[in-house]
Amino acid sequence: MTLQEIRDLIADDIQAVDQLILERLSSDVVLINQIGHYIINSGGKRLRPLLTLLSARACGYQGTDHHLMAAVIEFIHTSTLLHDDVVDESDTRRGNKTANEVWGNAASVLVGDFLYSRSFEMMVEPGILQIMQVMSAATNVIAEGEVLQLLNVHDADTTEARYMEVIHRKTAKLFEAATQMGPILAQKPHLEAAFIAYGCHLGAAFQLVDDALDYTADAQELGKNIGDDLAEGKPTLPLIYIMQNGNEAEKALIRRAIESEGIGLIEPISKLIQASGAIDYTYQIARREAKLAQQALIELDETRLKQALLALADLAVNRSH
Repeated sequence: MTLQEIRDLIADDIQAVDQLILERLSSDVVLINQIGHYIINSGGKRLRPLLTLLSARACGYQGTDHHLMAAVIEFIHTSTLLHDDVVDESDTRRGNKTANEVWGNAASVLVGDFLYSRSFEMMVEPGILQIMQVMSAATNVIAEGEVLQLLNVHDADTTEARYMEVIHRKTAKLFEAATQMGPILAQKPHLEAAFIAYGCHLGAAFQLVDDALDYTADAQELGKNIGDDLAEGKPTLPLIYIMQNGNEAEKALIRRAIESEGIGLIEPISKLIQASGAIDYTYQIARREAKLAQQALIELDETRLKQALLALADLAVNRSH
C-alpha cells in the first residue's frame, strides 16, 4: 500500500484536518499568521496527524474529535520544528528557508510558543481528562529529549543507549501520543498499550532512517543540507557505530568531526560511513523497530485501516526523504 493509497482511505478526514489547521492558525497578530502558514504549508509529510486519524478509525471511532487532535499533534510538531531550527541554527527545511532564516530567531521562538499554547487551548475541547494528561506528559518528555540531545552535542563518547533515549523522547514520544489518541477517543482502553507500542517503535524507526539519510540522500530530495547533523556536532547512530567498531584512525576522524570540525570533514566521513557498514547497521535497527511496531498490532481486527498502519511502518524505513 502506497502513502497515497493510505491517504485516500481517509481523504475526507484529511481534508477536515487541513481546514481545521487553517482556521486555528488564525490570529489578529499578522506575524503569527505569516510564520504559522509558512511552516505549516511548507510541504511536510503530516505523518503524525495521519497516524491520529488512522488509529481512531482503526479503533472504530465515529466522531469528529480525531480531527481536532490531529491538528493538535501537527501544531505541537510544528512548534518543535520552529524551536529546533533556532537551536540548530538551521537555514533550510523541506527545501525552503527556515522561518528563523526569514524572520529571525526571536519571531520563530515566539510563534512556536503560540502554536504550543494554541494546541493546549484546543486539546481541552473534547473534555477528556486523559487526552490532556497524555498530551501534556508528551510535550514534557519531548522537551527533556531536546535537552538530552543538547547535552550529547559535540560529545564523541555518546553511547548507542544515550542516542536511543534521545530519539525515543524527542521523536517517538509524539508518534506514541498521536496513535494513543485513537483508542482513547474510541473508548477502547484495552487497545491503548498496543497503539502506544506501535507509535513508539514507528517513531524510532522513522528517526533512525532520518539519521541515515543525512549521509546518503540527495540534498534536494531530502529538503535540507546533507551533513546537517555532522555540522551541528550531533553523534547519530552512523557515527556512534564507527566509534564502537572502527579502528583507531577511523575513531579519531569521527571524534574530530563531532567535537570540532563538523561539516569540514563531510566528504571523508561520508565515505567512511558508506564503507564501514554504519548505514547498514542503522537500517538494521530501523527495520527491527518497524517490525516491533507491526507486531504490536497483531491482535487488532483485520481491516484496510490496519493494513494502512502496517504499511506505514514499511514506508518509514523504505523511503528516500
